[in-house]
Amino acid sequence: MSATLLTCCGQTDRDLSQRAQAIGQDLGELRETGLAGSPAEVLDAIGKWAEIGTSRLYMSMLDLSDLDHLALISQQVMPGVEQRGRGDRPGAWAK
Repeated sequence: MSATLLTCCGQTDRDLSQRAQAIGQDLGELRETGLAGSPAEVLDAIGKWAEIGTSRLYMSMLDLSDLDHLALISQQVMPGVEQRGRGDRPGAWAK
């Protein structure tokens, strides 16, 4: 199974709120229906999708001018996805 989820990641609640506002989305709704929160929260949300059988997940980012957002995800979320995908960490997704 694959899924595409709107992604909004930030180090602080202020960062998250600003990013959600920039793309015209409600942060509470993003937390429920997309990938939103701190890098650790986004990683946990990805894990929930993996647990239900999602093998491919597309992270949709609407504000392509927010390069800090992309850097945050590439530096703090994706390494965790890679590690857990291989089963290198406790609570890993790999089966």
